[in-house]
Amino acid sequence: MATMTHPQKLLQRLDDIGRLLAGTDGVVALIGLGSAGSETARLDDFSDLDFFVIVQAGYKQAFIEDLGWLTAVHPITYQFLNTADGYKLLFADDIFCEFAIFEPAELAHIPFTAARIIWQTDTFDASLVQPKQPPVTARDADWLVGEAITNLYVGLCRYRRGEKLSAARFVQGYAVDRVLELAALVEEEQPAFRDVFGAERRFEQRFPDTAVSLPHFVPGYDHTPQAALALLHFLETHFTVSPAMKNLIVSLAYRQT
Repeated sequence: MATMTHPQKLLQRLDDIGRLLAGTDGVVALIGLGSAGSETARLDDFSDLDFFVIVQAGYKQAFIEDLGWLTAVHPITYQFLNTADGYKLLFADDIFCEFAIFEPAELAHIPFTAARIIWQTDTFDASLVQPKQPPVTARDADWLVGEAITNLYVGLCRYRRGEKLSAARFVQGYAVDRVLELAALVEEEQPAFRDVFGAERRFEQRFPDTAVSLPHFVPGYDHTPQAALALLHFLETHFTVSPAMKNLIVSLAYRQT
């Protein structure tokens, strides 16, 4: 028999969980999410399993407290209750998964995308797994540029004060996050699976021209001034930057003491 690839093992594991749950009292559905959901085309050797188990009212806590329904599928070597609703978990064959247990009434309040029903009872309302995306706050270019520029300034001030970790987060974290949002105004987004929960996901595939500069935007702990200058160059190349803020940032970046 041919050895299964990692993506095949993931899908097989999810199917196995579904078959076990089909004979378990209180369960009404198993929902795959992300690459284990409706985006299986992007499954690869580095994917994990994301899923929801939907149970009848009153059963949720029992499924959270006793993971026998999972160990019956395959032995577990690590588990961590990372939310009140579920776990991050490692099976003995190195399949990693994140899952949550919900009652049907809770689904209306849980944001998620790319869902696929793996198994369900005849009475389960499939409309409950329509994608629930997080609310999107409209942020225009002026706001994004303003946030990025002020992040650069605050970050460089902290760097010169000796707060290098905080500085790196402001410049190579917060300011970069704003640039990721601005990329759509600089180049046409390429076809790829967009993750509404994280703009950094598959950014290299979606915005290859901007992605070329990422090593300069995120050069590391000791190189925040260089990162700030690279980000400033990007911002003033594509948008209007306050001359006053630019002068402050350049001065702080090149300051020796």
